[in-house]
Amino acid sequence: MRKLKRSTSTAVLLATLAGTAALATATPASATPASAASYHCKTSSYTVDDPSYTGPDSDNWDVDVRLCAKRSGGYIYTTAKVNWDGPYAAHQHSSLTFNNARFHLQTKRSTVGKDPIVKYASYSGLENALEHSSGHGNGSYETGTLKTKASGRYQYLADGYIQLDWSGDGKGYRKALLFSASPRV
Repeated sequence: MRKLKRSTSTAVLLATLAGTAALATATPASATPASAASYHCKTSSYTVDDPSYTGPDSDNWDVDVRLCAKRSGGYIYTTAKVNWDGPYAAHQHSSLTFNNARFHLQTKRSTVGKDPIVKYASYSGLENALEHSSGHGNGSYETGTLKTKASGRYQYLADGYIQLDWSGDGKGYRKALLFSASPRV
């Protein structure tokens, strides 16, 4: 009979421990899953002069670009947001400011030396956004998101640049406006 009590006591103890372990490993419904990674971003600025404007007012465009990358579920996601403070005078003739404008977003694999591009896209919607700035010449534009399958042994980053083709100067796209890449993910 003594053996039965010991077996029963052992069974109760094991059941109690198992229940405690189950409670300790349960997560609340509101917990954020580990796969819901957040973007890692870097903002940089560039000031560009409108070469076709010769009026008395300021004609500089102050541009901020925020490049972002994240790793989630075996994929890399990259995106960009452009904000600008354009000249007030440019808004008065905004549809005449650019022939073309685009943002070129790149997903790059981080390596020693030059980082190879693994995916890219050009977003020509930037021209329309620039030409429809606010009454004070301000505005913003967001690119789409690039999704790339990640290789576990590499880190990746978002990079990008703006190309502008100013109306009235006859030179097509000018030298690219370069911005700082996002942190590596």
